[in-house]
Amino acid sequence: MKEGYIPQNERKKILFLCDDIRMHSGVATMAREIVVGTAHRYNWVNIGAAINHPEVGKRMDLSADTNKHTGIEDASVILYPQNGYGTAELLRYMMQVEKPDAILFFTDPRYYEWLFQIEHELRQQIPLIYLNIWDDYPAPLYNESYYDSCDTLLGISKQTVNINQLVLGDKAKNKLIKYVPHGINKNSFYPITSEYDKFPQFTEYKQSIFGGKNFEFVVFFNSRNIRRKHPSDLIAGFQLFRESLPKGKADKVALLLHTSPIDNNGTDLFAVRDLFGGENHNVFFTPGGQISTEQMNWLYNIADITVLPSGNEGWGLSLTESMMAETMIAATVTGGMQDQMRFVDNKGKWYTPNKEIPSNHFGTYKKHGEWAIPMFPDAVTCVGSPKTPYIWDDIVDFRTIAKTIEEAYNLSPEERTKRGKAGRKWVTSDESMMSSNWMCKNVDDALRETINNFTPAPKFTMELVEDYPVKEIRHKIVY
Repeated sequence: MKEGYIPQNERKKILFLCDDIRMHSGVATMAREIVVGTAHRYNWVNIGAAINHPEVGKRMDLSADTNKHTGIEDASVILYPQNGYGTAELLRYMMQVEKPDAILFFTDPRYYEWLFQIEHELRQQIPLIYLNIWDDYPAPLYNESYYDSCDTLLGISKQTVNINQLVLGDKAKNKLIKYVPHGINKNSFYPITSEYDKFPQFTEYKQSIFGGKNFEFVVFFNSRNIRRKHPSDLIAGFQLFRESLPKGKADKVALLLHTSPIDNNGTDLFAVRDLFGGENHNVFFTPGGQISTEQMNWLYNIADITVLPSGNEGWGLSLTESMMAETMIAATVTGGMQDQMRFVDNKGKWYTPNKEIPSNHFGTYKKHGEWAIPMFPDAVTCVGSPKTPYIWDDIVDFRTIAKTIEEAYNLSPEERTKRGKAGRKWVTSDESMMSSNWMCKNVDDALRETINNFTPAPKFTMELVEDYPVKEIRHKIVY
């Protein structure tokens, strides 16, 4: 019997609004881990979002497949495929038909404006739990009404927890706010040795990606081709690094990108590659289409370092996966990527953002985990849109990226291996809580605490309508 097992007829039912848990997005991957990892304690209903979902209108029972992965016999996992994350009408239908005990939702709050509009109606019956993340400061005061519409806020990054508290102010006392970092399954991502039972297939896959060429040092990028991820700067930085090497050495290094080479939300990376590298660019893209989790692990094992130069990044899941595979990481000091680098504050503790020092992107603290090479921003600019009027964009110059790659390259293979092992040891530790087991435990604890302590909202409230107050920054601009 699985530890903590609860019979199906005694479990609470959770309505989970997020990506379709069968998909391969970061949201779907983490949601799937949560559902599978807690299916012995909760019954799940997933309103599964996708763009132009081919199975809209169906009700799909995933219980049998879940049983295979969990070792239990009575999982209850139901999927309602949707275009987008749902509607008020759909949710009212779910309340009548599925009768959930709580609603858990996960992704950008702007996808859930319809949900926040009916939150008072819902919270008269069940609690709203938001597994949330925010990429950067200044603390988004424009999110205050969203956060206040929830009973529980689960912050994926330490920065997000601090942002939830800063934005809510005194209202935070009425919420359950907890740190629940992303967690990776250590049995899905791991180091590969010659003893690996599929080592010949792994070697063949590696040869197919590089066209039969052998490289001594491989830089890896695994993320979307969108502006805030800065893949073009990575390509430029990689080529600048290559120019610093003698010809014989330059021919033995490669950049591998797992992304869509052409994306309307980003750019044409083929053109960028050809511009900076010419015919002998040594820049490769993985084959198109989805790949399996096993193949994803192969890619991390092919790499010597995973680099993510994002200007905004709530978490950076490819870094956690890379660490679990014992591959070093390098990333911009921004958002949740700071958590994974484990900066140490002036008290010798793992740095936790606060009102006085909300982020380490200005380099207040320099000491960090040996598995990481931090890239402190060379510029911090304020960007935005009408719905998100302001957010820092932490920009790393391509020359800084080149120096970072060079720093990793100058380490011996043995040293990189040692540092990679330290990364896996830490990411599976009780301190980091970045394993799937810890993530599921944290979500389980939060669900139980929220449901057990839930106080239904009153049928109506009355508020005095006054002039709209000016909202001013609630932390220092420079720290």
